[in-house]
Amino acid sequence: VQLQASGGGLVQAGGSLRLSCAASGRTFKNYNMGWFRQAPGKEREFVAGISWSGGSTYSADSVKGRFTISRDNAKNTVYLQMNTLKPEDTAVYYCAADRIFQASGVARGEGRYEYWGQGTLVTVSS
Repeated sequence: VQLQASGGGLVQAGGSLRLSCAASGRTFKNYNMGWFRQAPGKEREFVAGISWSGGSTYSADSVKGRFTISRDNAKNTVYLQMNTLKPEDTAVYYCAADRIFQASGVARGEGRYEYWGQGTLVTVSS
């Protein structure tokens, strides 16, 4: 399984970016997906997750109301729309695929995610 994240860049505070994660090598539509991020000097943290059907999503409190996760199973792609960006959102963002086939719940722990993208850097200037 390969995950290719893209869409990062430099943006001013209050701006928007959309991250994409293209998957290949496994039946994408049967697995929950997640976005994580790691800021300099900090541990990687969960940002948002989406169920395999797209019917359920979960976001961390720090991004709720600003970030939206979605997926297009026909394109094998998961997205993270990030609005009203803040300097504290600066991090490397990673997409990840759940290890469980058609899992019933969206996981927030890294241990449930088996495959990871290479990361894409988001820098928010003040």
